[in-house]
Amino acid sequence: MAGHREIEDDCRSAALRARGMAAAAAVLLAACASPVSLPPEAPPASAPPSRPPAAQPAPPAVPAAKPPTAAPAPGALPPPAARPPSPAASVPVAPQAVPPTRADAIARYDRVPFTTLPAVADADWIAAWPAFLQSCQALLANAAWKEPCARAAAVDRRSAAAMRGFFASGFDAYRIRAVAPAEARNGEVRDTGLVTGYYEPLLRGSRKASSKYRVPIYRVPDDLIAVDLASVYPELAGLRLRGKLQGGKLAPYASRGEIEASNSLKGLELLWVDDPIDAFFLHVQGSGRVQLDDGRIVRLGYGDSNGHPYRSIGRWLVDQGELTIDQASMQGIKAWAARNPQRLSRLLAQNPSFVFFREVPLGDPSAGPKGALNVPLTPHASLAVDTRFIPLGVPILLRSTDPTTGAAFLRPMMAQDSGSAIRGPLRFDYFWGFGADAGEKAGRQKHEGSAWMLAPKGVAPEALLKR
Repeated sequence: MAGHREIEDDCRSAALRARGMAAAAAVLLAACASPVSLPPEAPPASAPPSRPPAAQPAPPAVPAAKPPTAAPAPGALPPPAARPPSPAASVPVAPQAVPPTRADAIARYDRVPFTTLPAVADADWIAAWPAFLQSCQALLANAAWKEPCARAAAVDRRSAAAMRGFFASGFDAYRIRAVAPAEARNGEVRDTGLVTGYYEPLLRGSRKASSKYRVPIYRVPDDLIAVDLASVYPELAGLRLRGKLQGGKLAPYASRGEIEASNSLKGLELLWVDDPIDAFFLHVQGSGRVQLDDGRIVRLGYGDSNGHPYRSIGRWLVDQGELTIDQASMQGIKAWAARNPQRLSRLLAQNPSFVFFREVPLGDPSAGPKGALNVPLTPHASLAVDTRFIPLGVPILLRSTDPTTGAAFLRPMMAQDSGSAIRGPLRFDYFWGFGADAGEKAGRQKHEGSAWMLAPKGVAPEALLKR
């Protein structure tokens, strides 16, 4: 995942602004006391109701540039491959070393003529359309989306030409770029960022502990307190603290290592599963399914977290010389864990973040979990974004690399999710779907990408962010 130095920066600035706010500042400083690590090997999945939320104040965006008079050919990647790729041709591709975006980067939206956008395959427009209609279900109350979503109901779902015409006539296109605040006018501008993948895993478990099922999955504890600082201090909008009361004061909640070494959450077990590393990656994804011995499937959604920052165990293994960068994927970490079971507890404790879950209705088994937009995620069409820069619900044309074939792709996707490690204007998390095959692809997705945003005609991206 993208680096987390930006979390440290937010924490420092928030602590300064929170001077004099004794209880809140104490918890904030405690949460920010430790250095935050480099990217996790697999992204946490969705903000409530299905993934750990990002908590940070929103920086300003750079005003959009005027449309260019001439349209340069967008991107320098090879022509995109049609989706889906042939499984027979799948050869795992090593993750790319993508240069990190500056922690203080903000967004610049450069408006471009719709006719200059790179060509999208008909099959990809058709595959993404149901996800757009899902977004509309959540956006109908928003004035900016009322008219385009009403028109969408009349579009022929079998016609890519109709979908393309719908967006061309009713939306403005913007190239998304990242720029440092001090360089917003004349400094270096990045137009590519990091794309990772996430998925909904399947675990094996039971409602009772046994010699086979030894690893607990916990519900949200009653003593966990979440404080929305904006309710008292509007200048801290976007910041939320988590902790527990101790001696009349709000103190940090227990870390992962402290929780797993103690018996403090006894009685809060939702389920028990058979593999500690699978349980860890359930925390990373933020939601998943558990198959019981009788064949029944239980779906788990994100409940809350202990409020500690996410630290990458993949990065820790690299720093210890146990893995190379290319090996620090989800698959590589699981293989290391299988070879070193006696060292697993120490490895997992390197990440102090701990996620609590809730049981949710399974619903349609073919549908994904609900993301931050509160609509079910769609494989290959739902995207997690940094909502400081990308409004939930907007269509994004994403150009990146398929991790199984190495072929470039360009797909319309919908910004329907967010996550605490998805930070930056060009930081995206691609939802691959459910199960082992999706997990195999998601675990290897770490490639450079570029993006264009489609916003309702006449409504600037900055205005959508305020709605």
